[in-house]
Amino acid sequence: MIQFQKDNLTVFQSELYMTTTAIIQTNEAIIMTDPNWLPSEIEVIKEYIHNVKGDKQLYIIYTHSDFDHIIGSGAFPEAKVIASKQFDENPKKEESIQKMKQFDQRYYLYRNYQPVYPIVDIVVSEDGYTLELDSITMTFYQAPDHTNDGLFTVIEPYGLFLSGDYLSDIEFPFIFSSYEDYVNTINKAESILLNHKITTHIPGHGSTTQNQQEIQKRVECSKYYLTQLPHDTGELEKYLSRKYPFFEGMKSIHIDNKEMVIK
Repeated sequence: MIQFQKDNLTVFQSELYMTTTAIIQTNEAIIMTDPNWLPSEIEVIKEYIHNVKGDKQLYIIYTHSDFDHIIGSGAFPEAKVIASKQFDENPKKEESIQKMKQFDQRYYLYRNYQPVYPIVDIVVSEDGYTLELDSITMTFYQAPDHTNDGLFTVIEPYGLFLSGDYLSDIEFPFIFSSYEDYVNTINKAESILLNHKITTHIPGHGSTTQNQQEIQKRVECSKYYLTQLPHDTGELEKYLSRKYPFFEGMKSIHIDNKEMVIK
């Protein structure tokens, strides 16, 4: 389904985990993030790209290497891929491919393309790396630690902030290796909002918004969770259950987060 559409931005939303695929049209290119999930959803995205692409170059920004965010990569062999250096050097590429295949096996899904790990054409190795395409400038920032290869993208002058699996209105922080890195990444997101004129926030899971108060609220909610987590005696779980409608399905991740902080 199309979750959001305005001007040159269209955001598709999967039926699974409210996962998003953003498509931005410029004068010279089509820019997409994380094509996903189900085969029928990938086909809808492919058809949309075909109808708007013309002779423009297709770029795909992969926000991170979780298999759900790269599962559609094989459907777009013509695309130039943008991702972080850590994404490019991921030692577990084959494991990611196996997870894609296991997902399709589990749910009896056929695809008309082979799952592949994306080959990166443009490697982002440092904060502030920019890519200019005549009418737009893309600025990239390293964003560990939902995964160690996360990537923030700001697209100007459109004021778009593509945050991957951070700052979701539907998920609290999922910390998978380093609490300290996650805290630093959220602080970096706050700095991005201060230093760029952001008009639109597109998370990897959840709703696209142009409401400035809502964008700021997403930062504040993540910071609150991270601040309270080391001292939580049970109250934080009550807060999460009130705020996030699917908390019961994510409860185990909160427990894992607490254990990580304790260790």
